[in-house]
Amino acid sequence: MANASASSDDRRTGAGTGSPRTTGRARRVRSVGQVTAIEVDGTVLRIAQVSARSPRPAVTRVVSADLPFAPGADRTDAAILGRSIAQVLSKLQVTPGAIVMGIPRTQVVLRTLALPLSQDMRELAAVVHFQVGKDLPFRPDEAVIDFKVGRHLESLAKKPEGGATSEQPGDASMQPPRHDLQELLVAAVKREVVEFYERVAVAAGLQLSGLGLLPYANARCVMACVGAGSGEDEAFALVSVRPDEVHIDVIEGDFLQFSRGTRLRQDLDFSQGDSTEKIEDPAAPGEWFVNAATIETVRSLRSYSGLMPGKSNVRILVVGSTGQEPAVVQALAQRLSLPVTLLDPGVALDLPPESRPGSPGAIAAIGLGLGAVDPNGLPFDFLNPIRPAVPRNLRRIRILSGLVAAVVITLGLIALRSHLISQREQRNNQLAAELATAEKLRPTYRRLIQQSKTVNDWAQGSRNWLGFYAHLSAVLPPSEDVYLSSLSLIGNGTIRLTVQARSGEILARLDKQLRAAGYEIKPIAVTPGANRLGYEFRSTVELTVPEKLKPDLSKVKPLPRPPDDASLDPALYKTGGG
Repeated sequence: MANASASSDDRRTGAGTGSPRTTGRARRVRSVGQVTAIEVDGTVLRIAQVSARSPRPAVTRVVSADLPFAPGADRTDAAILGRSIAQVLSKLQVTPGAIVMGIPRTQVVLRTLALPLSQDMRELAAVVHFQVGKDLPFRPDEAVIDFKVGRHLESLAKKPEGGATSEQPGDASMQPPRHDLQELLVAAVKREVVEFYERVAVAAGLQLSGLGLLPYANARCVMACVGAGSGEDEAFALVSVRPDEVHIDVIEGDFLQFSRGTRLRQDLDFSQGDSTEKIEDPAAPGEWFVNAATIETVRSLRSYSGLMPGKSNVRILVVGSTGQEPAVVQALAQRLSLPVTLLDPGVALDLPPESRPGSPGAIAAIGLGLGAVDPNGLPFDFLNPIRPAVPRNLRRIRILSGLVAAVVITLGLIALRSHLISQREQRNNQLAAELATAEKLRPTYRRLIQQSKTVNDWAQGSRNWLGFYAHLSAVLPPSEDVYLSSLSLIGNGTIRLTVQARSGEILARLDKQLRAAGYEIKPIAVTPGANRLGYEFRSTVELTVPEKLKPDLSKVKPLPRPPDDASLDPALYKTGGG
């Protein structure tokens, strides 16, 4: 395994008497169907599969097999150990699913704390990290710390000198103040140990979902085996016998009160008070093993009794798969005046017949599986420990909030600016299209404006110029002799006519006709003007309309148009005719 040392002595602190045990609020609730718990016991892999059935979980299979290490292989190498586990699982045809493993007692530092009651587990975690971090044999930043809430303790403040108290129980002001505390069991392990198990799972091709504590796994198995018929305050001392070591875990209710493990050697020298017991190397190895396990158990129980005065009523359960367990039971019964029982998990848990032979050696794996399928999860889970709340930096929060608000406002202004620019661009494109259309129609608009101005000038004038135009059309010679090429008003009541005539005589007659109609005429200047239609003479005639002249259109009759009149034909204007 990973190199991580921790004292195997008990780390129990004194706890006062109090009210019945409370477990605190639920932790690490999981929803799992079946889990596979594995434990590496030296060169043996122990496996327990547990299914979450209603109303209580059931152990469906317990099996074990030797790990196939090559000669000289480094068993502390995570890759080698992981590949060996994968080979065993494949050989036993075990479908792993969710995998849970456990850390042994020798790699974990245990402390018991008494802290004020709190329902906030993250707040408790912060206090636990602060208290335990000062006593760890390694740096706090290298530790993974988890804890379990135990009993509710009640302690009274120290009485005044002389022990004087109020004679009236109802006088609350004279009663000493009461402090409510809760008991916490704290477990700390080096982070490199947790990383070692994670690497083992990766090398074995497994998905590690939980990493518990093996002493608590033992306790969980004992609770499942004998918890239903035991009293709440009854304590059990579980003696787990292994080929080269013995573990003693004292369980009271669902709380681990004491845990100690020791490797057995043939040169042990145990001192118990005034007596000294030296274990010699007898001819029978089994006798030596039984004596060593018995002496270590007696020593551990005496240590527990010293830490917990008044807790002498302990029931001893012996479990293991070495074959020496009945002899250990007999030896302990002779040495101690306490009930000693051989625990058979296969019978107590009603396991399938094929799983019962290996169940005494797999109590840790069974306990890990039962804890993993429990609604509250593993009591200790070093993969998912209870973490303290991150301390709040109010100044930093205010700065970040201000920055976020500034960013939001800036983004809002940018979005608003983009929206307004988009609207203006759309309006600009629309106006540009209208302007382009108007530019194409500019000549038409200009001609229309000029015509409209002329019409307005005529309409606003003091004289009816259209009436004079109609009158002139009636008094002028016929179009076979003369035609107008232009007519305009030049101000001061003067009308200018540009005419084309076939002969000068016709122009002379025109002068007489206009004078006879009442118009004042300037002398007509006649100029020759070649014309393809035969109108060879051109003249400009300026008529002055007297104020007294009032043409009566009813007395004049316009000449009829000639039959071949094409003056209204648009094609004529395009060819220049008139």
